[in-house]
Amino acid sequence: MNFQDPLFWRAGAVSTTLVMLVVLAFLTIDSYNYISVGGKNVPKYDVINQEIGYRYDWSRREDAPVIGGSQPLFGKAVTEAEATRIMEKGKLVIQSRNCLNCHTFFGNGAYYAPDLTKSWLDPAWSQIWMPMTGKATREDAMVEFLMHPDKYPTWTRAMPNMQLTEDEARATVAYLKWLSAINTNGFPAGFGQAKTQP
Repeated sequence: MNFQDPLFWRAGAVSTTLVMLVVLAFLTIDSYNYISVGGKNVPKYDVINQEIGYRYDWSRREDAPVIGGSQPLFGKAVTEAEATRIMEKGKLVIQSRNCLNCHTFFGNGAYYAPDLTKSWLDPAWSQIWMPMTGKATREDAMVEFLMHPDKYPTWTRAMPNMQLTEDEARATVAYLKWLSAINTNGFPAGFGQAKTQP
């Protein structure tokens, strides 16, 4: 072995690059299996037809989504293809209204307004918003709020009216329900379990 020979170092660099490319390809495929829709951590879009909860998993020592029985959004089950179209619309609404200018998703975005990753599961929808809007279900209360946030001012920060149509608001609610079913490895911890001071 001649350490002075440039061919030695060139061969070392080439073999190291090839090994790292193989490792990178393996990690990419493994990550894709977790983060793609229908993967280990991200359910298919038609999960919006089911009940979604969030509970501490002692075996994993973190909060995790719990997918339950049938609970169609807006009382109507949708096919996987229909759910995919709804999600595309929901994503476009969120992008076109720049929701990340105030909110966060998965902790990314602006910290002016609440994180929306598990917003579907927020107990405030049933405890505050359903009575306030006069709606009988969480999804209807969410739609009403998204269409007319200026009618329901709360706390010190009010959400501006983003001029959402009912169809856009329903797609956004569907997207938020699907989002809450994603396994985010415990983020946010203890969501919806905080006790308020009497």
